Amino acid sequence: MSRGFLRYSRFVMTTLSGLSGMEPRPRPTMRDVAALAGVSLKTVSRVVNREPGVSGDLQGRVRRAAQQLDFRLNLTASNLRRADQRTATIGLLVEDVGNPFFAAIHRGVEDIAGPLDVGVFSASLEEDQDRERRLIQAFAARRVDGIILSPTGAEHGYLLSEMRAGLPMVFVDRAPRGVEGDLVLTNNREHARAATHHLLASGHRHIGFLGGTLALQTAEERYRGFVDAMLEADAPILPSLVARDLRSVHQAEAATELLLAGEPRPTAFFTAQNLLSTGAIRALHAHQLQHDIALVGFDDVEFADVLSPAVSVIAQDPRRLGQVAAELLFARIADPDIEPQVSFVNSQLVQRGSGEIPVRSGSR
Repeated sequence: MSRGFLRYSRFVMTTLSGLSGMEPRPRPTMRDVAALAGVSLKTVSRVVNREPGVSGDLQGRVRRAAQQLDFRLNLTASNLRRADQRTATIGLLVEDVGNPFFAAIHRGVEDIAGPLDVGVFSASLEEDQDRERRLIQAFAARRVDGIILSPTGAEHGYLLSEMRAGLPMVFVDRAPRGVEGDLVLTNNREHARAATHHLLASGHRHIGFLGGTLALQTAEERYRGFVDAMLEADAPILPSLVARDLRSVHQAEAATELLLAGEPRPTAFFTAQNLLSTGAIRALHAHQLQHDIALVGFDDVEFADVLSPAVSVIAQDPRRLGQVAAELLFARIADPDIEPQVSFVNSQLVQRGSGEIPVRSGSR
């Protein structure tokens, strides 16, 4: 448990105690600490800001007084007085903080930010570019030191004004359109191609494809990888076996039902996002076809390894995506003039059973 969380918990408990009948009182200031410790205000300032030039004896007196008063440094005010204007906070904006993939990215960002005593503010974009604009503006207004963004929408030129004003920004998982910057990605096209070839190698020719939001570059790249593999194998790409622009588990489940009811019926599925994989799995289990129709998903799925059959996936490393994004962001905060970098984080095909089901004899 981080020290920051413990400090915040103590603040919450103090606040709740005040609401239960205690009279509110002003927070102690550095002047209060100086008076109790019998030192100058400048001495207290040097101690709390970890500046040199204060003897060990004086430091001890200041810290004991601060502890006795339950003094807490106002980090925002302190940092805004500094020449570099930093606030020891960064923003993280992703599609949905509740999605396990983006939750893992968040954890990776915290892996890097935590040891630096930098707080991470996060929010969900919900595939809404207007919401993205508002959140970017809100985070900038709160003077975060930088932003990690998994962009949504079709155009991001509006970010140029913020970036030119000095707001460091790194893009993760998805590339923006209309602006250049540091970028951390998975090679979506190549890994989608590998997943499709894996199904083709088991004899499948009629492979159903479930794809995500058309406006997202990742969704387009994964579809292109699917098409690449099908063309290389001279396998048919049938419109009746392709469903795109799916945005939820419910939509993916309904699309899978339609594909299963059509002709020819798919003997395998490649699902290009974890929520879409969940929808397809539900539909296959509902018809008791999970042992007859193969499936490989892009992104891991919660409990994928305990289902029957266990689900084969292209497993990204979202935690590492977050770590690399944070490393790039802090490098850019330290040196705004460095050249933008593009970093790729490896993924791997995890064979668990569902993707290795062969074509059944007599399949349509």
